[in-house]
Amino acid sequence: MAAIRPGLGRVLPGSSVLFLCDMQEKFRHNIAYFPEIVSVAARMLKVARLLEVPVMLTEQYPKGLGPTVPELGAEGLQPLPKTCFSMVPALQQELDARPQLRSVLLCGIEAQACILNTALDLLDRGLQVHVVVDACSSRSQVDRLVALSRMRQSGAFLSTSEGLILQLVGDAAHPQFKEQIQKVIKDPAPDSGLLGLFQGQNPIFR
Repeated sequence: MAAIRPGLGRVLPGSSVLFLCDMQEKFRHNIAYFPEIVSVAARMLKVARLLEVPVMLTEQYPKGLGPTVPELGAEGLQPLPKTCFSMVPALQQELDARPQLRSVLLCGIEAQACILNTALDLLDRGLQVHVVVDACSSRSQVDRLVALSRMRQSGAFLSTSEGLILQLVGDAAHPQFKEQIQKVIKDPAPDSGLLGLFQGQNPIFR
């Protein structure tokens, strides 16, 4: 089998992990498109479990910001508390224990804070970062837009949830596709305001 070319951004279940960042109760009424973001992240979590992709979950200062919202469906995952505006310090041991790791799929909030800094820390480690754009948001849509552009400038891949799911499954003949994964993606992901960000000749994404 030919070696994977790192610049292409391919994702494979055996060398990927899913990061779920800080989708907590206190953010529920402050983050733009919060229900939609969590819904899409829940899709990613379902597929990760079906394909045995490891999942890592963090909570930002849970004593003050509350627990992970139940609709994410993260039962059985042990959230790691943090105060740093990056997931990487809290997950250092987990990352070091996975020498085969190549790609991190990144969901959560906020785009200009913990998502951006996590992406930069992961890129600094030589890992490929795939930002699930329909599963990341901020309080401000300006911050969200500029953070997505900033991550792209730094070498992260911007992808939709369905695009990444289909990359992970790889083939409609996969035993999990028809019975399970097809049901997850049968309905389009909910609108999370991305069309307004990418519409027209947006100079930030040229």
